[in-house]
Amino acid sequence: MPRRGKVNTSLLNYEDAICDLKVALDFEGTSSGKRQIQNDLKLMESQSKTESTFQELSGKDQLVIDELPQAKLQCVSTPIKGRGRASLFDIPPASLVHQEEPYAAIILKNFRDTHCHFCFNELPADNVPCTSCSIPLYCSELCQLQAGGLISRKCVTSKAIDDILSGELLKYVLKVTAESDLDPSRECITEHGHECCGVNWPVVLPTQVVLAGRILVKLVELKENLKDLDLSHNYVHLPPESKVELHVYSIVLIYCMQSSYKSELELHGATFAKVIVLISQIKINSMAIVRMKYADMYNPLNQSGNAPLPGDTMTNNLEQVRVGQAIYLSGSLFNHSCVPNVHAYFTSRTLLIRTTEFVLPGCPLELSYGPQVGQWDYSNRQRFLQDNYSFKCECSGCTKVNLPDLVLNAFRCAKLNCSGVVLDDCMVEHQKHKFCHLQETPEIHSMEHQREVDKLMNDEVKNIAGLMFGHSNYFPDIQSGCCLKCGYASDLKSLHATVDEADLIFQSLKGAAVSNEVYAGNGILSNALSSLNDLKSTLHSYNKKLAEAEDILAEAFCSVGEMQQAIDHCIISIQILKKLYGPGHIALGNELVKLSSLQLALGDTAAADTVYEMDNIFSNYYGNHAELMFPYLRYLKRELADGVWPANA
Repeated sequence: MPRRGKVNTSLLNYEDAICDLKVALDFEGTSSGKRQIQNDLKLMESQSKTESTFQELSGKDQLVIDELPQAKLQCVSTPIKGRGRASLFDIPPASLVHQEEPYAAIILKNFRDTHCHFCFNELPADNVPCTSCSIPLYCSELCQLQAGGLISRKCVTSKAIDDILSGELLKYVLKVTAESDLDPSRECITEHGHECCGVNWPVVLPTQVVLAGRILVKLVELKENLKDLDLSHNYVHLPPESKVELHVYSIVLIYCMQSSYKSELELHGATFAKVIVLISQIKINSMAIVRMKYADMYNPLNQSGNAPLPGDTMTNNLEQVRVGQAIYLSGSLFNHSCVPNVHAYFTSRTLLIRTTEFVLPGCPLELSYGPQVGQWDYSNRQRFLQDNYSFKCECSGCTKVNLPDLVLNAFRCAKLNCSGVVLDDCMVEHQKHKFCHLQETPEIHSMEHQREVDKLMNDEVKNIAGLMFGHSNYFPDIQSGCCLKCGYASDLKSLHATVDEADLIFQSLKGAAVSNEVYAGNGILSNALSSLNDLKSTLHSYNKKLAEAEDILAEAFCSVGEMQQAIDHCIISIQILKKLYGPGHIALGNELVKLSSLQLALGDTAAADTVYEMDNIFSNYYGNHAELMFPYLRYLKRELADGVWPANA
């Protein structure tokens, strides 16, 4: 036990290390040995208290907050989008409206060796393999059991345990066995039992095909072979080559599953057809289970506990990483919108959907299937949705004029003191069909704030593209390269050339910052600043490329210890993103994390306001789970607890 305790200590698994040492203390017979173990225990308990909480949460940690959906929803049907979910009553922002376990789930291939195959959290060093095939890896024996794995220890009655064991060893055994008790009412269906039969075909076949196999197994085990999952599919819209691919995969999958379910999955046309439809359903109804990744971010809870030093990497991305794929039968009823009013996220395998704004009775609850207004322009959003889901989006963001679509990739007018936008051929064509419609918010007291935001954005649209509204029959005649405010014509070829040249310089700077090759005097920073001026004279001030350029400069200045310069560029980048996404959007959260880190490093009291804004955003999108999803937020709030906090906090 002392040796195992030291191993657990080296793995930073202090809880188990302390338990091992307590058991060893009971069995140690010599006084000198007991003293040594007692000293080791004191050290372990001290290290355990100061251990960093800046790490991915385990499945048990994520269950700390027990929250159930309170809002009442109804199923609705519309001519354009078909079935969907809508509110029955008023729903405030940040309300949990849906919670669901997956019907079937699978880990993505790139994460088979790094993440738990059941809860999809990162694997500890002492992971638990499947006892049958040793291929799936789990973060704990509990996850192994819930996945349908075999228990690795013999069942022992409580009386037998009491007769054999005592002291700390008894407490340890009771704790471990208690953690592995499963709800007897839970469906006990092996997720991958049919996959570990000597041939490792799940590694070869695409993830969606293997997931189809798991759904088939569940239907067979529940004796619901004929059940219709009632999910939409796009088979009829697929090109011929994609249909042939589905036919081939269905035949291969059924043959692979013959060793486990030969009698239930007979080799005939009806079975193959069912699998073809099932894979088609998975393609457009499955959800990607994501985890937050703090890519190379400075860990604020280091051993010294000191504040970060200038030059520490603190501006790298906080990103969402897709680690799994799952089918949620009820969750699939939420339709898509490029301006969503709900947000989906995951704790372990559980899907949670939360409102991000005030929702009126009867209003559809819609999430984003990927692209959003402010993130991609109209044409790229439509292309993505058509390629992946076979539909053309007709949400308000795609049918009504909005500021982000106008400015996202726009040029600025070359005429002095004109704030108008200049669009190229593609952008002009996509704006023609929606030029006379502006976003409007209902006259409801609870939506007064949103109405004010919409009014400000509409005023800005009219300010930069007044010709779209001044003459109802004028806009269709405007050519690409003409200002939408004054009509002045610009040379698009020259504008594109300037932007392409600046892009090369900023990509070089980005690569140099990542490889830590930026330093004073090598000219790369001065070249980038000159290119930034070129971009500002060419692109509209809300163009997303400007935000990206400012962000790259912020990281570069941070890498050479110029913290104030880094903060200035980071703030400008955030100001542009607020115009594109709107205030309070989750996309701003990552940028505010960067900004607050820089401000704390410089001792800037403005960090308090940044953290307050960040807290509001994360709380709106994640509710009570905000600090569980973002432990870094918890750290920042603790750092500022004794400092200056904004008056409105």
